[in-house]
Amino acid sequence: MGYAELKPHYTAAEYFALEEQNEVRHEFFEGEIFAMAGASVAHNTIAGNFYVALRQSLRGKKCRVQMEAVRLAVEEGRHYVYPDVMVSCDPLDQRESQQLYSPVLIVEVLSPSTESHDRGLKFNQYKKLASLRHYLLVSQTTWLVEWYQLTEHGVWAHTALAEVDDRLDIPELGLAMTLAEVYEEAGIAPMKPNLNAVEEPAAPFYRAQP
Repeated sequence: MGYAELKPHYTAAEYFALEEQNEVRHEFFEGEIFAMAGASVAHNTIAGNFYVALRQSLRGKKCRVQMEAVRLAVEEGRHYVYPDVMVSCDPLDQRESQQLYSPVLIVEVLSPSTESHDRGLKFNQYKKLASLRHYLLVSQTTWLVEWYQLTEHGVWAHTALAEVDDRLDIPELGLAMTLAEVYEEAGIAPMKPNLNAVEEPAAPFYRAQP
């Protein structure tokens, strides 16, 4: 989702009041407010594919999936955002009507205007969420899902899914998606291997003479 910066400085209370009065959603970071620009058809299709798959996989589980109309409090009074898709299994979040606090999974569909932000500052802020275990960055220019998952050692491991038969498997959420399912009806082509690449011949080996 793209951003359009508004005026100078707001308090969190002013931000909440703005959100209630305005049809356009905004993200808030340290007093600055950013209007969320419109998304592409491909962006919405990809996010929708994740939402549908997660709705099905979470049936019978005490977890809920939400799309970008629901706000996330990354840090109370300081940082509020609208992830493209998120899942929370926290009982307290189930009672909330507009805002979640403890997601276990966040999906962001990348766009040119937000990619560096989603990879950098936003991910660094998301890491502060004690509940978060999975962060997915999804390209909308080719078939590529970058999966960050928090290991038992407290390290964020990175897996790039780019092959046609690659699968995203998150057993604790019952989620199993192929890349074809991620990009279904999005009108985006798979990544093509570089068939023109020529392997450099190995340099000849000469044995030293005694």
